[in-house]
Amino acid sequence: MPFPRRTLARAAMLAPLFLVLALGAGPADRPQVVRAVADREARQPQVAVSPDGRVFLAFGVGDEIRCVCSDDGGRTFSEPVRVGSPGVMALGMRRGPRIASTAGSVVIAAIGGRVGKGRDGDVWAWRSADGGERWSDPVRVNDVEGSAREGLHALAAGPDGRFFCAWIDLRDDRAEVRGASSTDGGATWSENVLVHRSPIGPICPCCHPSAAFGPDGTLYVMWRDAIDGSRDMYLSRSADGGETFGPAEKLGQGTWPLETCPMDGGAIAPGPDGLVLTAWMRDGRFYAAEPGRSERLLGPGVQGWAAWGAGGPSIVWLDRRPGRLLALRPGDEEPIELSRSANDPTVASPVGALGPVVVSWESGPGGTGIFSARLDRGSNDPGGR
Repeated sequence: MPFPRRTLARAAMLAPLFLVLALGAGPADRPQVVRAVADREARQPQVAVSPDGRVFLAFGVGDEIRCVCSDDGGRTFSEPVRVGSPGVMALGMRRGPRIASTAGSVVIAAIGGRVGKGRDGDVWAWRSADGGERWSDPVRVNDVEGSAREGLHALAAGPDGRFFCAWIDLRDDRAEVRGASSTDGGATWSENVLVHRSPIGPICPCCHPSAAFGPDGTLYVMWRDAIDGSRDMYLSRSADGGETFGPAEKLGQGTWPLETCPMDGGAIAPGPDGLVLTAWMRDGRFYAAEPGRSERLLGPGVQGWAAWGAGGPSIVWLDRRPGRLLALRPGDEEPIELSRSANDPTVASPVGALGPVVVSWESGPGGTGIFSARLDRGSNDPGGR
């Protein structure tokens, strides 16, 4: 009996990822690395790609948020523009600004407070309607003051122009995942919704949540839970733009008995036809997994991120922190090295995957700023977008 076409398509897209990989020299079309930000104090870059292919990169310098943009698919970047400050900003170890873009708006969210350092903190959102040149005053996203003081959040943009922000919330004196949505380009935000409350105590409090929309509008949120002494990754879905969420689903078949927080989240890469890939660390090893299926080891690693481009999912991670930055693209049989000393990589593509796939990272100790590269095939062609 022949396999269904959907099953064959799934296998063709994901089979190159599900290998135990050894490091090698990589393919001839190695991505071209560019320095996007020269400031040595720039930290925690986050990248977004709009539906028209514009690339936006947000980062923190002290308590200030800045943004650069690229009109040529990430080959060159503008001078930094000041966005604003949330007060004493949570910055470092995946704490810092988050950015997402639709056809009409770019939104940046960050957590900060008057005192900071985990003693207070709110999620603040800024919006730009002119491609990142000018930014609005901030609006508060969490509706209970100080409840986002853990400093960890995620931001996603959907195909219908909706934004969704998720964060680790402490309003009930236990870490849980809450969120809010915006349907007016980030100008206002909905009443907060409970995404997930652990059945036993708090979730893992120091691992960042992740959020991403699929091309069909399905919203996915991922976090690390703390159940029966194990710190495993879980995923929940929303079919109504973040108003309600389905039950939590554990990712992968293995488990990680651990009584402390590993301070490492993961990423979600939704694709066409309901496909979704997750990427995350467990006990110093980096894995990729589809919901409901066994995880596949990619190698030793931490601090991973993933995005779905035209050819399938691309995954980036570090072999240690700080360490070598590795990237695995669709069709690659082994990862390529983008940097010998990097921290906190992220990768992004437009919802629907029609556009550049761009990775950004913070240079390692003694480095010189924030760097970027295109991962989609043919991106080194000067005539391409």
